[in-house]
Amino acid sequence: MGAHELDRDGQDEGRGLDGLDDLAASARAELVAEIDASGAWTGDPVWREAFLVVPRHLFVPYYYVGVMDGYERRWSESPDARGRERWLRGVYADTPLATRLHDGELVSSSSQPSLMALMLAELEVADGDRVLEIGTGTGYNAALLAHRLGDDDLVTTVDLEPEITEAARRHLAVAGFRPVVVTGDGAGGVPERAPFDRIIATCTLRSIPPAWLAQCRPGARVLAPLATGLIALTVRDAGQAEGRFLHTPAYFVPLRGGGPEPEPAPLGGVPRPARDHELFRFLLALTRSALAPQEAYALWEREGRPPRDRYGITVSGGREWAWLDEPEGPYAWPLR
Repeated sequence: MGAHELDRDGQDEGRGLDGLDDLAASARAELVAEIDASGAWTGDPVWREAFLVVPRHLFVPYYYVGVMDGYERRWSESPDARGRERWLRGVYADTPLATRLHDGELVSSSSQPSLMALMLAELEVADGDRVLEIGTGTGYNAALLAHRLGDDDLVTTVDLEPEITEAARRHLAVAGFRPVVVTGDGAGGVPERAPFDRIIATCTLRSIPPAWLAQCRPGARVLAPLATGLIALTVRDAGQAEGRFLHTPAYFVPLRGGGPEPEPAPLGGVPRPARDHELFRFLLALTRSALAPQEAYALWEREGRPPRDRYGITVSGGREWAWLDEPEGPYAWPLR
C-alpha cells in the first residue's frame, strides 16, 4: 500500500490476538534477553522487570514497514492468522516501528526497545521522582515509567498532536496505566504539573527549551536527543544546566512546532569518507549554526575524530552553547 495516514477505528487494541498471548509472552521474554545482552540497563537493572511486564503489543496495534512501492501496514486485526503473527513478532523485535505517517512522512514512531532501555537507565530515576516525557508516541514509554515508579500520577507525558495523545490514552488504559497525558507543545513543558525531577525527550531538539529548566527542581536531570546524540544535563536552577553527551548515537523524529529544519550546508571540500562518518555527521549537526562544514572537518581531524562523550552543552546567563572537552575551552559553539 502507498504511504498515508491510517484512519483510527477505535477498536479495543487488546482484542484480536486470537490465542497469540503465549507467543506475546515468549517474544517479550526474548526481547528482554536481547536487551540484557546489549548491556543497555546495566546502570539500573530495575528496568528489566518493567520491560518484562509491560506489553508492547498493546501500544502498537499497527505499524508500517517499507516495501518497494511505499509502506505496508501490519496490524493486530489482520484477517490472516499468519499476518497477525507477523505483526506480533515485529512488535517484539528490537527495532523502531513507524506508527504514524502523513503524506509519506514519518510523524510518530515507537523507539527501538534497547535504546529506550538505555535512555531510561541513564535518566537515573529514583522512587518518588516526578517525570515529564516530551513526545508521547504510542504511550509505551510512559507505561514503563509508570510501572517503574509505581504511581501513575508521578508521570506526565505531552505531545502536540491530539490524535497521538488520544490513541496513547486508549493504549495506556487497555494496559492498566493512567499517567497524565497532555496535548500541547512539548517545548513549553507542562507548567501546571511542575516541578519535575526528571525530563526525558523522545524527539530530536535543536537546543534546550528554557521552559524545561524553569520547571525543574535544582538537581533535576534532563535527557534528550540532540544532533544525533543524547545529552544528559544536570539542572542547577531555572537558568543554568550543564552536561555531556552519552557515547551512543540516537536518531529521532524532530520536535514538532519548532519551525522548519534549516537547509544543510554544502559539503564541497569535505572528503567523502568523512561525509558518511556518523561522528562527523554528529559534529556537523552540533555546529551547523556556527561552523562551515570545511571548518568542522578540519577540527574533527585535528582533534582525532572525537567520540560523542567528549562533547557537552552548557546553559547559563541566557546563553546556550555546545563545547568539546571543556565548557570554557577553545572549542565552543552557540546553539541559540
